Amino acid sequence: MNDSLNLENIKKELEEKLRKVSSEQDLLNIQIEYFGKKGILRQLFSKVLEVPVEQRKDLGEKINNLKKEAERVTSERRAKITGVEAVENTDLYDSLPGRKPEIGHIHIISQAINEIVDIFKPLGFTRVRYPEVEWEYYAFEALNMPLTHPARDEWETFFINAAPDKKYGRMVVTPHTSSGQVREMLKGNLPIRMLNISRCGRRQIDISHVPSFYQFEGLVVDKEISTTHLKGVLDYFASNFFGEDRKTRLRPYHFRFTEPSFEVDIDCGICHGKGCKLCKEGWLELGGAGMVHPNVLKAGGIDSKEYTGFAFGWGVERTYMMKSGTKIDDIRYLFGNDLRFLEQF
Repeated sequence: MNDSLNLENIKKELEEKLRKVSSEQDLLNIQIEYFGKKGILRQLFSKVLEVPVEQRKDLGEKINNLKKEAERVTSERRAKITGVEAVENTDLYDSLPGRKPEIGHIHIISQAINEIVDIFKPLGFTRVRYPEVEWEYYAFEALNMPLTHPARDEWETFFINAAPDKKYGRMVVTPHTSSGQVREMLKGNLPIRMLNISRCGRRQIDISHVPSFYQFEGLVVDKEISTTHLKGVLDYFASNFFGEDRKTRLRPYHFRFTEPSFEVDIDCGICHGKGCKLCKEGWLELGGAGMVHPNVLKAGGIDSKEYTGFAFGWGVERTYMMKSGTKIDDIRYLFGNDLRFLEQF
């Protein structure tokens, strides 16, 4: 082995130089000389490839041992010069607790859906799901909505660019979960206590509307069902979801698929009935409700003289906005994917 690889001499030379060091600058110069990118120890490792293959492993181990010893004596000398005790050459991360991976949580809309399902479950409602892309027949005609109804205009409904069916008409993005009513009736399983939750789409967008949203539809069909039962179910839900201190009201309205029909309002959770940019006058519409129209029962194959029923359909997001304590004054926040907002819930 040539002189440049006389490791013992290199060690002695380093120790001699360290004994003469009297300042941190002198120590820094020695560190660069031995440990720098072009330093003596780096050059030693490059010379390993110059020796016969059978000697490389042994030489590599000796150079590594020399490097560790050089680091030790240099560290001791630094401690004497600076007055700071040498720190054991240990990877500090080995002794630190590991970082736990960040864990997310269910989206606010999914939380709302789960809570809605849990509230209706004790009343015997069973959750179902129906197509998010629907036929015109189930979305409109089966619900007693004629061809001239404004909801069937292209400015209100998203129509699918596909060949229409001779019986069911054109395809649409489901404008409301009410389209599941007739589908559920046609199963022929009476009585019915259905909770249909699905994504819907309409051409609307502002602080309380978005083009794509979730809706939950309740349907009860049985003998001797009346408006009293409808009001009782709505009050039960409002009390459990919004809180006992919140107020609801029914306003007479006109829907083609219910008679009599109502719009259900709740006092605003933002201003508590005083009026704000969201509610305008203290009340916010949650959705529609009413007694199932005889023509809809007929489309579902049910005798309206023997059975009656009620239905209600509310937007999941709008319903959650009115929940006490949420203080959400723009429905678009729910779809913004802003973690600063979503992590609050």
